[in-house]
Amino acid sequence: MLVLSFPPRLIQEPVTNNLIRQFDLQVNILRARVKPRERGRMVVELQGSKESLEQGLAYLDEHGVEVDPMVQEMRHYDERCVDCTACTAVCPTDALTVDPVSRELIFEPSHCIICESCIPACSYEAIESQF
Repeated sequence: MLVLSFPPRLIQEPVTNNLIRQFDLQVNILRARVKPRERGRMVVELQGSKESLEQGLAYLDEHGVEVDPMVQEMRHYDERCVDCTACTAVCPTDALTVDPVSRELIFEPSHCIICESCIPACSYEAIESQF
């Protein structure tokens, strides 16, 4: 996973489309915040051949797009959690589920795409995003 940061001048440009068409990359956008006249940020997964990935990353660099590895993680604090399961309703990947026997919340970090939908759903502040 990568974090792409776009300067304001590139917000209206088809950068993602060019990665797909020119470099034959698969682009999975996990999260994006793009506003006119502001810096844009996207969390993406890029897939393709090693050569295509290198060319695509060089293209981004040439156009002033900052590329950083995703170093963010979600943390679940068992001691704060009351197992209300409100977060499970908004989790799109089943990273947050309920054990059918114990009725306790289970957090599976490997399924999490860091969409942060669970954070406002948790009234007990048992889930945080950390960089």
